[in-house]
Amino acid sequence: MPLLWLVISATKTQEGLAGSFGLWFDGDFALWDNIGTTFTYNDGVFTRWLLNTLMYVGLGAGGATFLAVLGGYALAKFAFPGKRAVFAVVIGAVAVPGTALAVPTFLMFSKMGLTDTPWAVVIPSLISPFGLYLMWVFATEAIPTELMEAARIDGAGEVRTFFQVGLPLLAPGMVTVLLFTMVATWNNYFLPLIMLKDPDWYPLTLGLNSWNAQAATAGGEPVFHLVITGSLITVLPLIAAFLLLQKYWQSGLAAGSVKE
Repeated sequence: MPLLWLVISATKTQEGLAGSFGLWFDGDFALWDNIGTTFTYNDGVFTRWLLNTLMYVGLGAGGATFLAVLGGYALAKFAFPGKRAVFAVVIGAVAVPGTALAVPTFLMFSKMGLTDTPWAVVIPSLISPFGLYLMWVFATEAIPTELMEAARIDGAGEVRTFFQVGLPLLAPGMVTVLLFTMVATWNNYFLPLIMLKDPDWYPLTLGLNSWNAQAATAGGEPVFHLVITGSLITVLPLIAAFLLLQKYWQSGLAAGSVKE
């Protein structure tokens, strides 16, 4: 119902939002005008926010997925002292909410002079304990140890074994972790809120919230229809990603659920 309301409301003008029933279309279909105005309002700042979000997702979610794959593969296929301790740390990190780490992270980044920069959002996004745990479990079942031993007998080193033998078999799990981290980074609000002051570095979440606050202020410019349209545009890339990658992430979610 909220998604249906969002789609219908994005087709209305500012006046139509106030004067028509929320779950039905208005007489004036203004979707294309709303989209055009959203991208051009305030010197096209929405486009900047969209590009910022894509940058944060590309560097943060992409980097988190790569690190999770490396860590999960190593933990699943190599024996070393302290492995149980690492497992306990990973499980403990999964249980810690991100909001509990926000203030310590801000203080640490403030001392390093990284606040109000893109790195203040990207670097914390690189850490995904749940993604690491998921890749650990997936790699344990997805990569036969015998296959790795055969590659080593044929003269392949550990790096070549990982990239040519392990990585292709980890593709479903990688896509699953990528989707989880992408959604978390795309929807990230609290971390950018405390880290960023310059609107030019805002992601979509902060930018739309600033527009919403502007629309709610007495005497402020009526831009609520742009908030609605911007929210619809923000949702569409996530829906497209899930639809395009569903065959991979569905198989990744089911991996390891049945033991032979």
